[in-house]
Amino acid sequence: MNHKVKTHRLSAVLGAALLAFAGSAFAQDIKFGFNADQSGTAAAELGMAARHGFELAIEDINKAGGLLGKKVIPVVRDDTGTPPKSIQNMTELIDSEKVAVVVGPTNSGNALAWLHIPQQKKVPVIVPVATATDITKRYQNEAQNFIFRVSMVDREQVGLLLAYAVKSSKNKKIAFIADSTGFGTQGVKDATEVLALHGLNPVAVEKFGPKDTDMTSQLAKIRDAGADTVLIYGLADGNAHTLRSMEKINYMPTAIGTWGNMSSVLVNTAGKKLAEHLIFATSTAEDSNARSAALAARVRERYPTMVTFVSAAQSYDSVMLVAAAIKQAGTTDGAKVAAVLESGMPDVQGIIKNYKKPFSKTDHEGLGVEDFQLGKWKDGKVTNYSDAVTKSLTSSDLKR
Repeated sequence: MNHKVKTHRLSAVLGAALLAFAGSAFAQDIKFGFNADQSGTAAAELGMAARHGFELAIEDINKAGGLLGKKVIPVVRDDTGTPPKSIQNMTELIDSEKVAVVVGPTNSGNALAWLHIPQQKKVPVIVPVATATDITKRYQNEAQNFIFRVSMVDREQVGLLLAYAVKSSKNKKIAFIADSTGFGTQGVKDATEVLALHGLNPVAVEKFGPKDTDMTSQLAKIRDAGADTVLIYGLADGNAHTLRSMEKINYMPTAIGTWGNMSSVLVNTAGKKLAEHLIFATSTAEDSNARSAALAARVRERYPTMVTFVSAAQSYDSVMLVAAAIKQAGTTDGAKVAAVLESGMPDVQGIIKNYKKPFSKTDHEGLGVEDFQLGKWKDGKVTNYSDAVTKSLTSSDLKR
């Protein structure tokens, strides 16, 4: 009887030891969190592509031996495009999952709703999609700002779009048409200010409601003002209806827009052929370079319907940058990693570019207007767009 008791006790002790060992081994893993919309809004396409870029970067890190001798584990959360869910996810990732870093989100409103959480907890965040200017600026005056970004800031996109517009316009008559949301209103403000830096004013500024489908009256006014170039500043569905309205009145000026036009909503609503009329800003395309092509092929194996490759590329580069910072710091301590991101980063070859000191104490934007290019839809895919004007653009043209 005593022998059985001792045996049971020994088994219990050994079992507890094995559990402790397993827990210790698990604790050695480094967790990277991902928090973005993958199902709730039109931005879910961006989130899904970003998720695959995030996971493939971690896969490559682990194939190369991991990080600090440890395996990197992806912890993915879908915020469904809603701020409350995004806040809940962020809290769980930081407090429960103990992630070393968070990559996300897609929606600017969600980011602005939870920025205080990683800032207070001292967990670095790299934003691979959301573009609102204030995201990286909110805590820039604090001792350490933990919010970084590898994406296309709205005003920087406008800088490239209007540089192209000014050089390509034959009569220098440029007009704006934007949706009446805060996004469109801010876009018109930025565009007006940037165009003024070129010594020009818009010949017409028109608006449309977010649910409007007929913009022919606004476009007739723009046509009558003589504009040969129009900046369309809205979400993909409204922009698609604007293109259809242009076709209705047989007025097809050069049309330019921001990267939100990479959504399949534009193609599905306007049609493949009409969607090809719009030129938009992007940081990369599937055919931009060999690295882009290789990553795109890998993503498509997992996500065949991908249209927003740029999100995958930016997310991949975000992971590689923070991984390099952790390696350089020799620790996952958030404050030390953030300090290295700002100063002391080694060069990192990404999908989009070779990152040389991508951040600083006062600038947490990994990409700027000089890194952007123009894109177009072609045969249902986003491709790099180049012509004589894009080839002639210089840094002095990129005003913002």
